[in-house]
Amino acid sequence: MISKNQIKYVHQLEQKKFRKAENLFIAEGHKVVGDLIAAGYRPTQLFATREWLSEHPYDATYIEVTNDELARLSLQQHPQQVLALFPIPDAGSSAALQGKELSILLDNVQDPGNLGTIIRIADWFGISTIYCSTGTVDAWNPKVVQATMGSIARVHIIYIDPIELFSQLPADYPIYGTFLDGENIYTQQLTPYGLIVMGNEGNGISDAVRARVSHKLLIPDFHQGDTADSLNVAIATAITCSEFRRRSL
Repeated sequence: MISKNQIKYVHQLEQKKFRKAENLFIAEGHKVVGDLIAAGYRPTQLFATREWLSEHPYDATYIEVTNDELARLSLQQHPQQVLALFPIPDAGSSAALQGKELSILLDNVQDPGNLGTIIRIADWFGISTIYCSTGTVDAWNPKVVQATMGSIARVHIIYIDPIELFSQLPADYPIYGTFLDGENIYTQQLTPYGLIVMGNEGNGISDAVRARVSHKLLIPDFHQGDTADSLNVAIATAITCSEFRRRSL
């Protein structure tokens, strides 16, 4: 039986300051928890129903819970048999950008669902590193973790000031960004490596970061007449990553 203190502890991890103090994040559901464990993450605590344990034999310490107990622990409207607490991984460094690979920089993306979706998009397109400005929503927010559908287990997330990141790059390193006054992405030359910058949902890429972008791209609209003002940042990221990968085929 779980205690009120255990429930309180788990719920406190919904707050960024508590996650930071405890260096833990919450993952829920067989897909997210399973992908994290498969990637080598080891939970400090795992709460699971008998049904989950019968289908996913687990050889480390766990706490068996009823569906009612899991509902009291869970932050989800519809709990999915398992909840686990994992250590937040070391952020590492930006050294990977010195290589010939494609990476993403998020400039003050605020919505947890957008960040989670972008992490999932990066995983799909084989992009292993996402750099986040310090003003970007916390990647270990439970809503972000859930939205990744397990992809957070395979994508390296690094929080860094964009200007500091730029200072570590070679002078000729290609930096791409999407703008309404950019050049059509479908007609521009794209390198198989570089840094793709995506901006805030309302304000786009900040002026300081815009000044460092070497290739300004536009995702054109094909509507005749009135159309949407802009694309959702996660959708724009998917389109941009897809075009980069298409060129490398």
